[in-house]
Amino acid sequence: MENVKNITFIGLGVMGFSMAGHLTKNSYFSITVWNRAKNKAEKWTNEFKGILANSIKEAVYNADVVILCAGKDEDVEQIIYSDNGVLQNISHNALVIDHTTTSYKLAQKLAVSFKEKNVGFVDAPVSGGEVGAINGCLSIMAGGSEVDIKTAKPIIASYAKSISHIGDSGYGQLAKMVNQVCIAGVLQGLSDGILFAKNENIDIEKLLPAISGGAAGSWQMDNRALTMSKKEFDFGFAIKWMVKDLGYCLDRAKENNTDLSFTKTVYDKYQNLIKSGGGQFDTSALILQNKGE
Repeated sequence: MENVKNITFIGLGVMGFSMAGHLTKNSYFSITVWNRAKNKAEKWTNEFKGILANSIKEAVYNADVVILCAGKDEDVEQIIYSDNGVLQNISHNALVIDHTTTSYKLAQKLAVSFKEKNVGFVDAPVSGGEVGAINGCLSIMAGGSEVDIKTAKPIIASYAKSISHIGDSGYGQLAKMVNQVCIAGVLQGLSDGILFAKNENIDIEKLLPAISGGAAGSWQMDNRALTMSKKEFDFGFAIKWMVKDLGYCLDRAKENNTDLSFTKTVYDKYQNLIKSGGGQFDTSALILQNKGE
């Protein structure tokens, strides 16, 4: 597909609001938005130049590319498969880019559904959080055909610093699962390390510069370790979303016979935090599940 002009963005939440905003910086693009909560879409059109659609059907009419950024599988299925949804109303030869973190099964199902209608599909979950979306420097893991990825890349580049084509449809979601497993492990290690340091009366503000430049260093250490030690947990990606993501991963692990027992332990700890009312804390609140905190 050449000369993409009409782009529809569906889902103006924590991530999507800024991502859609970055698209307006390209004066050639005509941006239409739709959001389940209309007041959020109205706020977006007050801040950025674009068209507010009153329905999904209206939003995808004549769209060259439709971009989704929703919450979970059920949200995406409602947006795509409802009577007035994307699948029934999108034009042939259009492209759908789904930035939602979903299950592998749903990504494959969507690819088949759109292929039957001669519509391209790219599953493209994101990493980088709200700050990455605001700054336009997200990392994208993509699954789909070479042709569809080629079309998607210059559009996604409006809000991403890297776009990695991992494989066929569904492989973007599989890569995101690996990403979340690794984050869970790092945060559990940080939680243990910080608790150990506290019990030894080590000054955390002296400790972190000493170890962050070595093999223990990570983005989580640089950006979350100090606030974890201070029990400050209002920095972006909420626990409830991590539980959703890890749930998809654990389901897939059962299907391919992968032992993710450590990840399951972290998943259970996050579930406990939700039950105790901490679902809106960011994922670094995992430390609260350590004995002694």
